[in-house]
Amino acid sequence: MNNTTTLFLCLFFCFVSINLIAQNDNELNLRKYSLDEIIVQVQNESPFALQAETRKENRYWNYRTYIAQYRPQVFLSGQLPNYSRVNQAVQQPDGSFEFRRLNQNLTSLGVGISQPIGFTGGRVFVQSELERFDNFENEVTSYSGNPALIGFFQPLFNFNELKWDREIEPLRYEESLKDYAERLEDIAVTATRFYFDVLLAQENLELAQRNLANNDTIYQITQGRYNLGKIGEDELLRIEYNLTTSRQEVAQAQLDLESSTLRLRSYVGLKDDTGFILTIPDNIPQFEVREETAISEALKNNPSGVEFERRVKEAEREVARAKGNTGLNATLSATYGLTNRANAFPDLYVNPENQQRLSIDFNFPVIDWGRRKAAVKQAQANYQLEQNVVEQDRINFEQEVYTLVRTLKMQRNQVEISLLANDIADRKYEISKQRYLIGKTSITDLIIQLQEKDKARRDYIRALDDFWNFYYELRRQTLYDFAEDQSLLTPDVMQSYE
Repeated sequence: MNNTTTLFLCLFFCFVSINLIAQNDNELNLRKYSLDEIIVQVQNESPFALQAETRKENRYWNYRTYIAQYRPQVFLSGQLPNYSRVNQAVQQPDGSFEFRRLNQNLTSLGVGISQPIGFTGGRVFVQSELERFDNFENEVTSYSGNPALIGFFQPLFNFNELKWDREIEPLRYEESLKDYAERLEDIAVTATRFYFDVLLAQENLELAQRNLANNDTIYQITQGRYNLGKIGEDELLRIEYNLTTSRQEVAQAQLDLESSTLRLRSYVGLKDDTGFILTIPDNIPQFEVREETAISEALKNNPSGVEFERRVKEAEREVARAKGNTGLNATLSATYGLTNRANAFPDLYVNPENQQRLSIDFNFPVIDWGRRKAAVKQAQANYQLEQNVVEQDRINFEQEVYTLVRTLKMQRNQVEISLLANDIADRKYEISKQRYLIGKTSITDLIIQLQEKDKARRDYIRALDDFWNFYYELRRQTLYDFAEDQSLLTPDVMQSYE
């Protein structure tokens, strides 16, 4: 190697070193984020996490509404006042009508407590009623009331909505809690995709900048060789073309990085404008997942497992509704209590009389031309169809989890292979670069090695991208953290609102 070549090599390494040092200084001024930090940020503070939290709270209060309908209801009813001053036709004993002037007021007031009976669909109640009548024409006041009254109201042979709500609403609420956990993991999946979009753009920019620095140095060396007559003009023009292309690639990489960074910042909810740099998540967690375990955890934790049960219950409820609403409709009502009437309010509670009421109302279609039978058969057919559809959905769900586990295992191997290929490509490029600088290889071979090096680096980042996406997708489907060997249905996730 002559002195000229040695000088060129020294200049080359000095130039590259200066660029690397400057680049490192710039990175020190940027906020660094890891993938874990971004996911924690997006699950706690992003607009999508807040939407999931609001949806969870909404479903909680919907569940509380269901709970409240089984608890005693205290009520106050009345009509105060009910005044009228009119001329009204009053029928006489002989059948004729005579217009009478009415100037009166009828007020009523009642207070009581009512308790639904879930397993029968009826209700029992206790109440007290009071009525006062004022005839202002005759200046007469009278009272009537039921100081104490107990009764019940019971539909017979009818569809019991309360019974079925007791079976379905707890499933719906459990599904909503698990759905919240799934939405948080779905947010993590999307954030991971945006993270690697930025990371790949970041790597592309770094590669483009390094290639620009290398090509610029190689161009200076090649120009010196051309001036010494050691190479032809065609090789110099090719190096100059590569330098121009490198400048374009840097500009495009900067634009891609800005766009992907904006998407990530918007999705994660990073409100400050401080620049940041993402670290490569190459700390692949080491754990083994058995397909059977993943499927079992998915059916236990994922809202789909509860959804399958709920859908079958809802179809079964519609069969019961069809049987109950199209046959014999009957209602039993009964009351027992005390009643009285008096001209003075205190006298209402003196020697009250017993009061009893009992009634059964019914309605039965004698001929309905097969309407009831058709409605029941349709509901039963829908129930059977829903069972079949749910079973197929369950099979598809289990197959999806199985495929995710198999793919994650394969992708782990792909990361290891890509990392090895990346190291080999780096070494090959360094060897080729050194050989070119001492004139032992052509510019064509150097360009090929450079392209292979860049491709290997991008393939490694994409392999990491695929692994982490499948990893968080498996977490989303199973709601289980296999790396930590624990369920994602933590008390914080499953907590209720008060």
